[in-house]
Amino acid sequence: MISPLEARSLSLVREGNAVLDGVCFAVQQGEIFALLGGNGAGKSSTLLTFLGFLEPSGGEVLVNGASVSSDVAAARNAIAYLPEAASLYGHMNAYENLDYFLDLAGKSAGRSEIDAALERVALPQEARKRRLQSYSKGMRQKTAIALALLRETPILLLDEPTSGLDPVAIDEFHDLVKALATGGQTILMVTHDVYGACQVADRVGLIRGGKLVGSFAAENGERIDTETVHAAFAGRGVA
Repeated sequence: MISPLEARSLSLVREGNAVLDGVCFAVQQGEIFALLGGNGAGKSSTLLTFLGFLEPSGGEVLVNGASVSSDVAAARNAIAYLPEAASLYGHMNAYENLDYFLDLAGKSAGRSEIDAALERVALPQEARKRRLQSYSKGMRQKTAIALALLRETPILLLDEPTSGLDPVAIDEFHDLVKALATGGQTILMVTHDVYGACQVADRVGLIRGGKLVGSFAAENGERIDTETVHAAFAGRGVA
């Protein structure tokens, strides 16, 4: 069975420093995999290799069974990427932003389709014609997720997606991510938030110093145990 996302002995050296060292994991269709680690652990670098922005120094990354190095365009067409700070235009409203970025991606959507996506991410109707410069970070994230929905990609990469959000917005975001996975999307998120990773992910991989040092999985419908993961994150234990 081909995994939508796979890292095989992934290594990355930048300016003489080992950023990633033999990282191995695979993410299945409809699964949420959280790569958990502190600052500088190698989380975002891992995402950037899947997007083809960083070339592995050793090993490889695959998207839908094909090496990213051999066909970057195919990998990017299969992926929607949500950075920590969504790059949307503040002088445009939600509709204008979505129309513009869909056009850049070679796609189009009618107003009813856009409204359906914005409804799904719970962006209020009254906010949709306002300029994004008036939006909270949570509202900007919702707009960016709506863009990912409209692109209809099978894979979603999330880089610190809940950083700076309030607790209500975080819960709403987690519910949305779970719904996307239930609908068949493959989701790889990187985060330093132990609690959030355990709440939303089917599996958590703990990365430290560019190496995967722990792995945790939800079992029997239960969430991953936060205390166990926190202890490993703090260096008091390794799974």
